Amino acid sequence: MSRTRTALALGTAAAAVLSVASVSASAAPLPAAGSTTVTPAGHAFKATLSGKATLKAGSVTVTCNVSVATGTVPAAPGNQNAAGPVSSPISAPTYSSCTSSIPGVTPTVTTSGAWTVSMQHGSPITATMTVPVGGLVVKTTGLASCTVTTAPTAAANVGGAWTNGAPPSLTFTNATVPVKVTGGFGCPTSATTSTFNAVYLVTDTTDPAQQITVGP
Repeated sequence: MSRTRTALALGTAAAAVLSVASVSASAAPLPAAGSTTVTPAGHAFKATLSGKATLKAGSVTVTCNVSVATGTVPAAPGNQNAAGPVSSPISAPTYSSCTSSIPGVTPTVTTSGAWTVSMQHGSPITATMTVPVGGLVVKTTGLASCTVTTAPTAAANVGGAWTNGAPPSLTFTNATVPVKVTGGFGCPTSATTSTFNAVYLVTDTTDPAQQITVGP
């Protein structure tokens, strides 16, 4: 093989690797997506934190006891996708009653922008929450004044899992989120990623007697 063709092949391979890495540092090549249907079509839902949500950057962990987001299942036929996930816009989740792992440091979490969550039927059912650029910012006051900005340069996909049930749940376990940390002494400024853990219980607010369900 000529040097030109060899270089072209290596460049193409490198580009493919970088493309996968930009989606998720731990992602592996996936098979073609199957069909997904989210029901009831057009129903509004509310996701409420169960337990605690944690966001860890470097040696600092912020823990929040309250978090809520709302959204709507797309109306038919948008609630069905024959070859991939179904995406729904959601409100920017709110976070409150937050504490820091550093004594004397008080965190405040603010969110903004257009967030979405997409569901892909399978075994397991996967969920991806998309955080817009700068969509979540943690600021601390007290002994350390730090600012942690998630998705600092581009929208970020946060991988999770959906479980059908009564109520269904949306779980994020050690999900990786890109961050930028600024501040002085005590701030983990070298951290470029954060890990997110949370479990949300999802209720149908259009008809509380029904359950939001992800199927084929």
